[in-house]
Amino acid sequence: MQHLDPSPWVGLARDDWAALASATPMSLSEGDLARLRGINEAISLTEVADVYLPLSRLLNLYVAATQDLHRATDTFLGSLAAKVPFVIGIAGSVAVGKSTTSRILQALLSRWPDHPEVALVTTDGFLHPNAVLEERGLLERKGFPESYDTAALVRFVGQVKSGVPEVRAPVYSHLRYDVLADEHVVIRQPDILIVEGLNVLQTGTSRDDRVFVSDFFDFSVYVDAEERDVKRWYVQRFRRLRDTAFRDPRSYFARYAELDDAQADETASQIWERINGLNLVENIVPTRSRADLILRKGSEHAVERVWLRKL
Repeated sequence: MQHLDPSPWVGLARDDWAALASATPMSLSEGDLARLRGINEAISLTEVADVYLPLSRLLNLYVAATQDLHRATDTFLGSLAAKVPFVIGIAGSVAVGKSTTSRILQALLSRWPDHPEVALVTTDGFLHPNAVLEERGLLERKGFPESYDTAALVRFVGQVKSGVPEVRAPVYSHLRYDVLADEHVVIRQPDILIVEGLNVLQTGTSRDDRVFVSDFFDFSVYVDAEERDVKRWYVQRFRRLRDTAFRDPRSYFARYAELDDAQADETASQIWERINGLNLVENIVPTRSRADLILRKGSEHAVERVWLRKL
């Protein structure tokens, strides 16, 4: 008898995963989806039904089970039941679609009756300001682990998880390519908090006993694809931004607005190889195996397979 090494994962083809939505009703309209789509993404209601409805059902079950565990702990300690937000981390590369995934999940989960308050925070706001990055010689490393105020991010998620009535998170402007010093988003004891970012699943070395943001996650998702596909999507998105956001004279990237197609593609490719691709290989992909669920996309940006951690 052949003995196979146990795997912590169960892999499901898209059709098999879609069947697990059971009778979960579609709660988004085409108009809703149009507002949730990211630049250069053609996600359809079919994709939402096949991929995100089953995931929202799974997360709803996880939320209920986690709430039961918290009640059991409170009963054991003889304390009053406290509201403990369920925290979801969503990781993946630049241009892979994790922001759209986060927004769709936020919309779907907020329509479940047991947890209507779903907050979404991106870790971009916890980047060090450009002035600090320039001073430290890290502006070309924006998005790499060392470019974040990790202590502030951990403190923020820890306070939300602890039930602090109001917690402020800094806001990042993609137009200005910088943190906005005078703007914050206020999180007020949501039922669910989604934390989306490049490196949210990262930890330190085996000898590092610090607390990490992922320590506060109840569930985590990694949005995955072949690097060559993600690079292509990044270049395509760069072109779209050249024709839209970069034309705003206030944009940090206004200097790219007049590039022709060949120049835009070359510029985007160089940025990818120098920054985003390097960060993906060195820091982001190594965290993939720490996720509870992996959404694997094919070359056309559609999820083709789902890996769910079972152990």
